[in-house]
Amino acid sequence: MSAAAVASLVQAMRSRISLGPLAYGRGSDRSPKRALHQQVHQQAAHLPAILLSFLSIALPALAQSPFAWKDIGDGRMELREGGKPALVYNYGPQLKPGAPEDRRRCCYIFPLDTPAGVSMLDDFPSDHWHHRGLFWAWPVVETEGKKYDLWMNMTVKDHSAKPPAVTSSAKQARMETENFWQIDGRDIVREDVRLTVFPAKDNARELEVELTWQALKAPVTLRGSQESGKSYGGFSARFAARENTVLRADGETLSKDEDLTPRKWAELEGVYGGKRATLRITPDPAGPGFPYQWCLRNYGFVGASFPGRTAAVDSYTLEPGKPLTLKFRVRVTDAP
Repeated sequence: MSAAAVASLVQAMRSRISLGPLAYGRGSDRSPKRALHQQVHQQAAHLPAILLSFLSIALPALAQSPFAWKDIGDGRMELREGGKPALVYNYGPQLKPGAPEDRRRCCYIFPLDTPAGVSMLDDFPSDHWHHRGLFWAWPVVETEGKKYDLWMNMTVKDHSAKPPAVTSSAKQARMETENFWQIDGRDIVREDVRLTVFPAKDNARELEVELTWQALKAPVTLRGSQESGKSYGGFSARFAARENTVLRADGETLSKDEDLTPRKWAELEGVYGGKRATLRITPDPAGPGFPYQWCLRNYGFVGASFPGRTAAVDSYTLEPGKPLTLKFRVRVTDAP
């Protein structure tokens, strides 16, 4: 609501409670003084309802959202907070010049900025072309007796059904979108993405990523890496070049890379162009299989492995009619 509209509403209130002509009657009970007193009381009785009506319209207008979504083309939905870039969700296929064609992909977050504008993530790094900002994927996707790849060679194609639906308020920015995994020209899995971004506070920005998958016709099995001693695949972040890297997990500073160790959360801290920043991933404790194993790399990779690899479990099968939902909190923080 504009200032002019608020002023107009205030004027309308004033007209509602203005005193009309005094009614004179016979006798002392209709004296000008008493008539004025009665009219004031009659008008005052309407004040609570009038004020409530005013506040119900004016207060939401005063609490404007700091967020603004914009489709910036090429399958990219940008979110700004306070006029500054916050993140981009890539709902259309992306391919960096010079990258192999089979690394073309969609449906991930890049870039993701801290409140101070530090862009911590990388996309299409030359040492791992398939790494892509903040993403979710598996190197082994099995269905109907065949193996496919949603991690590196993209023999599973992830595609959006339509541009994301976006909303914003003073409390949060929301995005919802529907994707499909496709092999040989047919969809095998439906993927629903719900992204909630909260206003920056105390040098930090938090977002919640809720992911739901459901097999459409035949069962689809997800597995992490089959390399010895590894099981990457799940919810991951690839970091841009930086200095003074520090890896932490569950409050412990790690002295080396780590695989297959269950952790409640993990983070990477580094200095980007002279600015220190940290990104932490915290899976929902209510998620199936929590706490997850992790793939943690000083070169710049933090990944929560699902389902991981243990003596009892090394795969998860999506069944038609039985959706799987995983939630993750991501927090990016600027050093004070």
